This record gives sequence, C-alpha cells and structure tokens, in this order.
Amino acid sequence: MTGSVLTTANHDRDNFGLTYVYPVVSRRAGGVSIGINLNPNNACNWACVYCQVPNLTRGGAPDINLSQLESELQHMLQQVLHGDFMSRHVPPEARRLNDVAFSGNGEPTSAACFAEAIDVVERQLRQFSLLGQIKVVLITNGSLMARPQVQQALCQLAAINGEVWFKLDRGSAADVSLVNQVHLTMDAVLRHLTIAAQRCPTWVQTCMFAMDGQLPSDAAVDAYLQCLRQVLAEGVKLQGVLLYGLARPSLQPAADRLSAVPEAWMVSLAEKIKALGLFVKLSA
Repeated sequence: MTGSVLTTANHDRDNFGLTYVYPVVSRRAGGVSIGINLNPNNACNWACVYCQVPNLTRGGAPDINLSQLESELQHMLQQVLHGDFMSRHVPPEARRLNDVAFSGNGEPTSAACFAEAIDVVERQLRQFSLLGQIKVVLITNGSLMARPQVQQALCQLAAINGEVWFKLDRGSAADVSLVNQVHLTMDAVLRHLTIAAQRCPTWVQTCMFAMDGQLPSDAAVDAYLQCLRQVLAEGVKLQGVLLYGLARPSLQPAADRLSAVPEAWMVSLAEKIKALGLFVKLSA
C-alpha cells in the first residue's frame, strides 16, 4: 500500500487513494483510526471556521457505493492487521488500531445509507474478530439527531461498542453562529445532545481557539459551561468532554484569523469542566 508516513498533523483523506476509507493517527484516539468518509463530495451542512476540509461546500452526503465501501474497509483492515502498514506508515508509539470512525469531509449522518454503512462496519469487524474489541466512533455535529433513522442508527452503533463524539464548541447561539456558521438555538443543540446520549455512549467534543488574537471571552466560557451544567442537571449521562485546540491549519476563509490558545488556558478550562463532575481528555 502506497502512502506517506502518518502524523497527527496530516489527516489527508486521499493519502492512500481510496474513496471512502482513510487511516489517520489520531491524537484524541491515541493510535490509528480507520476513517469512514461518507462525504467524499466535501459537502457539509455546517461550515466550521476551523475545518480542514478543502473546497468545503454546503450540502449533504452523495449516494454511497456500499460494495466499494466494504471492499475498501476490508482491504484497509487486512493491511493494518496482517500487512506491513503499521511498520511502513505509522510512528512506533502509535502502532495500535484504536477504532473505526465515521468522520470524513462532512456530516456522516446526512448519508441516506448511514445505517447500512454501520452494517458494513459490523460485518468487517466480525470477519477480523474485532467486533467488541475496538470502538466504532461517530464524529458528528449532532444536527440531524431528530431524524428517526439517525436515532435508530445510533442504537445500532451502541450495539457494536460504538460511541458518539458530539460537537459542542460554544454555549450561545451567537457564538455557534460565529464558529460553526449555523443558526441554532442552544435548546435545539442540547435537545440533540440528549437524544444522542440516550441512545449511545456520548462524549462532547469541543474545539477552542483564539480569533483575531482574542481568546474566548469569560462570557463565552461561562455560557459553554452552563450548557454542560444544564444537560447534567437534566440527568443526561455523558462519558466526558474531548477538549482540544488547533492541531492542523484551517482551510476555510477565516483561517488567517485563527490561532491556538495557550496550553495553560486550556488546562484551566479543563479544570472548570472537571469541577462539574465530568471526565476530560485534553489535547491542547
């Protein structure tokens, strides 16, 4: 298998010449993650200012060739588990298969065949004796959780050792509009988070960064923390928070306005989240 050595700074979906499947070294996962890209058209219903997808457009997933997806996943698993993929392409400290992740270049749950794609992953993990041994992750903006077919798919995901990473970057409608380029009420966002957590183990994933040299304001941080307090007060069970900063350059128009926040600031925020009773994984 051709392709470059993987690093946490290189998540090129085309690195190995496949359409739907791509390997990455994930700093949040702590090893190799096999990505499933159901949005090879680079279309998403959000347009987060920090997104690393090139030529991002608004829209949903195209029709997916499930047979090709299954063939590519089978090939990648074969190479990772029984070929020389790890020795050729992965740094020694990351040579373990951590998960299969629905992520890619847009919102995975926008694919009409999302549930069928989960079936594909289940079959292949069973074939390689991995079912229940590694995680199956859905990285999502959570915007389509009200759809019955998505809710059913989350139940499927939970049954195969799955978990949801639910994007919650900010805690007010104005900040979400600025960061994620969508207009939503926070009630809707938290309602979708509740739907996810009720059906599948769910982490909140949060990206923090400076914009125009300015750190997120105290008011923005307080609003974010209040969102977490609210869902916890309503009895929603969360696995914790995946808190991370900028690791790779944005490919969106606002890229030159963004910069990393100091590690000490991130540590301080992590402590405030922990004080709410939540586990935090910090990738500054």
